[in-house]
Amino acid sequence: MFAQNQTASLSLRDYKTIILSILGGALEIYDFVIFLFLSVTIANVFFPPEIPQWLRQLETMAIFSVGYLARPLGGILIAHFSDKIGRKHMFNLTVCFVAIPCLMIGLLPSYAQIGIWSPLLLLLARLIQGAALGGEVPNAWVFVAEHAPKEHRGYSLGLLQAGLTLGYMFAALTTTLITTRYTDQQIQQWAWRIPFIVGGFFGFISVWLRRWLNETPVFLELKQNKKLAKRLPLGEILKHHRQAAIPSAILTAVLASAVIMAIVVTPITLQNEYGLSAGTTFEVSCIAILCLNLGCVIAGKIADWIGPWRTIALYSVLLAFGTTLLTWSLNSSLNVLIICYAIAGLCSGVISAVPAIVVKLFPPAVKVTGISLIYNIAYSVCSAVIPMALLALLHFDHWGMAFYSWLIMLLGLVTVYFYRTIKTYGD
Repeated sequence: MFAQNQTASLSLRDYKTIILSILGGALEIYDFVIFLFLSVTIANVFFPPEIPQWLRQLETMAIFSVGYLARPLGGILIAHFSDKIGRKHMFNLTVCFVAIPCLMIGLLPSYAQIGIWSPLLLLLARLIQGAALGGEVPNAWVFVAEHAPKEHRGYSLGLLQAGLTLGYMFAALTTTLITTRYTDQQIQQWAWRIPFIVGGFFGFISVWLRRWLNETPVFLELKQNKKLAKRLPLGEILKHHRQAAIPSAILTAVLASAVIMAIVVTPITLQNEYGLSAGTTFEVSCIAILCLNLGCVIAGKIADWIGPWRTIALYSVLLAFGTTLLTWSLNSSLNVLIICYAIAGLCSGVISAVPAIVVKLFPPAVKVTGISLIYNIAYSVCSAVIPMALLALLHFDHWGMAFYSWLIMLLGLVTVYFYRTIKTYGD
């Protein structure tokens, strides 16, 4: 097998599948998080000016959070049809239902123009967007894994995960360009709409490009052999595959923790606790995200060589090491911070190692439903709890994030130890 790994390579069709999957997924994440980066402006546009600023901001963040609450329900609905009628059809649908609300937000009238209907329509757009994103990531994992040759599955998923994280960087880059090019008054009046309109436009381009994707060989075989789920896929998961839910949920928590520490908590901490400017923080974060992308690809390749379970164990340890090094550097010079942040990004390869094992924990007939159910619930809970908890912890203790990373390391190692022999599918 090792020799085969060294000589075989992905075909041009495989790379096309991965690139088109990355393009849609990165744009969906961009569309989703651009709302967060412009939340202060959105609060002023969509809520009455007579209420306090903090309350407008709170209401805006509540609407943002509703998108996460919609992910599990939307993910299950999309996954049901993905397992019943095909991965490709729903893969195209999810990007469409992120692009439409994104464009809708960019064109919505303000509170001053239509009153209470403005925040209500904003809420509707976020609900649709969150539901669609709940179906995108699990479907993308399965779509790429079922197309990729078995000996290159980890590498393919590593490329996919690296591409998805670019959505965060594109959102930050777009926000930075808007805030540096236009005055505060221009942004407040109309310029804030540009990122949403651009995101919606490129979303529709992604829909058009995904027409060229082919249905996965695994689903076509299931359909030809009449082995599609005869009952509700969700019912099959709850009745016959509950054991796979535990490692899936824990590993999703490990993945979510790596993303949140590197991409969400660290930039906020650098600005709020250590006084870095928004521009400097963005530049430093971009370097770290690029290194994180490289780390995902390397970890995916390693998963093909030594297996995904061993790779998760390895990168659980590396995650703790990289985060501890990053935490130490927060009080250091900017150059030392950049180097340590980049190393922490390289050590975050667990982000691509987790999908390499999760895609094997459920049988093909209900694979998307199983992944979507567990992933969306676990990720939504983590996204709601971990950022606030870590920010509060870092406010009181400089080493708070490092302590948390060692806890995550133990969680990853214990999961590997107890579940490394669990039944898998697709080998």
